[in-house]
Amino acid sequence: MVDAGSFKNGITIQYENGIWMVTAGDFRNGLTFEMDGNVMQVIEFQHVKPGKGSPFVRAKLKNIISGGVIENSFRPTEKFDLAHIDRSEYQYLYADGDLYNFMNTETYDQIALSADQVGDSLKFVKENEMVKLCSHDGNVFAIEPPISVELEVTDTEPGIKGNTATGATKPAIVETGAKIMVPLFVNQGDKIKIDTRTGEYTSRA
Repeated sequence: MVDAGSFKNGITIQYENGIWMVTAGDFRNGLTFEMDGNVMQVIEFQHVKPGKGSPFVRAKLKNIISGGVIENSFRPTEKFDLAHIDRSEYQYLYADGDLYNFMNTETYDQIALSADQVGDSLKFVKENEMVKLCSHDGNVFAIEPPISVELEVTDTEPGIKGNTATGATKPAIVETGAKIMVPLFVNQGDKIKIDTRTGEYTSRA
């Protein structure tokens, strides 16, 4: 059975023999699919129409389990199984050596992840904050922190009163230990908002 008119998160997908499928021509950034026994996530894609020959899709893909990145080209009609990614809300509890502990606040189930699994995804996350654990077949492969966080500046050079020079910045340390560039007028003890996707200061809190 094929349902070619279905849409999921803005992507045209097909339902064949009990499996949701997507063609390379419908790739979108962030899409996850199965290829050669691996689960791949689209980082970048480009539709190419050469002067001679058939059009194709060039894509940069990340293996969500190993973290490896590859580039590949596909025919627009090539089909792949969509990979189901579970994003569950967890509370970051505390770090114990190289283990980071999280709790599902609905079931109270706890899970410990290694420093390798966590990477730098918690650099702007305080204990007891909520994050999303991304998993495939029960294997956690990524942690999504809140897009915006409020943190206190614990160390920076004294601010210059009234100095709002556009683009002028200085280094600062926030309460999680992360280093960030902030405007010159920010002082130690100030609370600031940070975009965790870019690691950049956005405003005073």
